[in-house]
Amino acid sequence: MYQDKVICVVVPAHNEETQISKVLRTMPDYIDAIVVIDDASEDKTAEVVRDDMKNTKKIHLIKHPTNQGVGGAIASGYKWARDNDQHVTVVMAGDGQMDPEDLPQIIDPVVNGSADYTKGNRLFYGDAWDMIPHYRYLGNSMLSLMTKVASGYWHVADSQSGYTAISLTALKRIDPDLIYKYYGMPNDLLIRLNQFDFIVKDVHIKPVYDVGEKSGIKLRKVIPKISWVLFKGFWRRLLFKYVIKDFHPLIFFYLLSFILLCSSVPLLIRLIYIWITLGNIPDINAMALIFTLISGLQTLFFGMWFDMEYNKGLK
Repeated sequence: MYQDKVICVVVPAHNEETQISKVLRTMPDYIDAIVVIDDASEDKTAEVVRDDMKNTKKIHLIKHPTNQGVGGAIASGYKWARDNDQHVTVVMAGDGQMDPEDLPQIIDPVVNGSADYTKGNRLFYGDAWDMIPHYRYLGNSMLSLMTKVASGYWHVADSQSGYTAISLTALKRIDPDLIYKYYGMPNDLLIRLNQFDFIVKDVHIKPVYDVGEKSGIKLRKVIPKISWVLFKGFWRRLLFKYVIKDFHPLIFFYLLSFILLCSSVPLLIRLIYIWITLGNIPDINAMALIFTLISGLQTLFFGMWFDMEYNKGLK
């Protein structure tokens, strides 16, 4: 136990036979339960875990017959922790990229009740730019900016960090089965947490790379998928939080900005087409484009401002 709280660690693993044992053996003594989810690994991950289970009763193994993605694996661990009344549930990947020394910083805000959910932030750690592959740093930063808008947690960065801790109260309120199953899982979870006004805190942690892990993330495929998850989650959050649960006029600002900015697209295409084919710019078309762009951006910024003010207490 840790400060009289039962601590559970969920370890999603897919083809991690070379790394998983190190992850399990470096867990701090105060961890009460370690739930490994073997997400249909094709190697000996499950066998390695079973060997480690012989040395401690803390380890529990859940095997997925088919691959459900990292989000699906975490969801299975969350359900185990919820059903077994674990006070704080941490997620640590099975590839060894999460330093156990950072664990107290991750769980302390949840343990003392100052936050319902904490997540590691690698982007602001010292020389993170030199420690993280540049393409991943830039891709992560872009997704973090989009996640701020979609989730309403404007103070949160490094949205793709999987090093997290969540309270039992939040786990019982959020249905793990509804969370997105793949790499967009942390983004979707933040959106769902905001719908119920849970407090989220960022914790600065040290980036860990080149420890033998094999990344399956391809940014050119992941970013479009996560962008779509964020787009849908953004409107779901607005509908639930500012229409069904409580009313706030910011939803009109967001709706108006969406309509105006979408209207500017065909106007821009028409203007470019006429300019290329006829060599002149139609005045009415140009004025309409300027109006929709300026008005759309103004209403968007007002909506974001209202959203920031409404959610400023959730940090």
